Amino acid sequence: MKAQRTDPLASPPSPNKKASYGNKLAKRMWKDRYLLLIALPGIAYFIIYKYVPMLGLYLAFIDFNPFIGITQSDWVGLAHFNTIFADAEIVNVLWNTLQISFLQIAFAFPVPIILALMLNELRGQVYKRVVQSIVYLPHFLSWVVVIGICVIFMRSEGLINQFLINVLGMEAIPFLSNASLFKPIVVLQVIWKESGWGTIIFLAALAGVNPQLYEAAVMDGAGRFRRMWHVTLPSIRSTIVILLILRLGNVMDSGFEQIFLMLNPFNMEVGNVLDTYVFFKGIEQSDYSFATAVGLFKGAVGFILVVSANYLAKKFGEEGIY
Repeated sequence: MKAQRTDPLASPPSPNKKASYGNKLAKRMWKDRYLLLIALPGIAYFIIYKYVPMLGLYLAFIDFNPFIGITQSDWVGLAHFNTIFADAEIVNVLWNTLQISFLQIAFAFPVPIILALMLNELRGQVYKRVVQSIVYLPHFLSWVVVIGICVIFMRSEGLINQFLINVLGMEAIPFLSNASLFKPIVVLQVIWKESGWGTIIFLAALAGVNPQLYEAAVMDGAGRFRRMWHVTLPSIRSTIVILLILRLGNVMDSGFEQIFLMLNPFNMEVGNVLDTYVFFKGIEQSDYSFATAVGLFKGAVGFILVVSANYLAKKFGEEGIY
């Protein structure tokens, strides 16, 4: 039987593909109408609080004057972005931001993974739930409370210095006014507050590991640490990569509230980050356009890092986030 040849000069098929696709989409939306109805509050939240405020990015390209309004303010184009790269202070602020962010990635990001692995190895369910509740608790404390606790413990007459003086016979350490201790203290605060909450995703990923893999590893003579290294970690590697990519997207965001509450005249040089810099420029000095330009620059850098990290993850065989 001869194969039927197609004429290259023949006209395209008559049915309208766009209309067909539109009908299928409409039918599917009608079929899932109740699910879409449930999703409406979440969609409205993102539209109102995430997308609509993007219209304010227009301030980054004008010399905004609140007395004459947005439409009457002078257009300056990329002048504010040129100021970002020409300002010596912004270089120091950017360096502080990157240092704190990468210190958190290097030391705070692995802690939830290690904690989840340890909790996963516990056999007593009651003890495991008690420990989980204890490590989750700091997440529900506001940064105001956390910083207040740290100040009480670390001030010159606080509990830590009293222990150093009365028990160890050492001199008091100025934790809050020593600039070299600012970044380690910030990282330790993040570890204490957020590590327990971060274990939730990893514990969920660990729950999906195939038990037969552990049985096969036991048959091969693998001990507990060998099973953890060769079975558990490879099974949750994709989850780790995805969360790391998302964390890189916030590398320019060091946490305004925590840093702002920890700042004082002694550590301002090493503690002033982009978020606090935008606050001082935009709110205290009323330079709204420049503060908006800095915020847009921060978002653009985060977007580039996410795209680059996702590309590298796919190159190494991981799924990525899209």
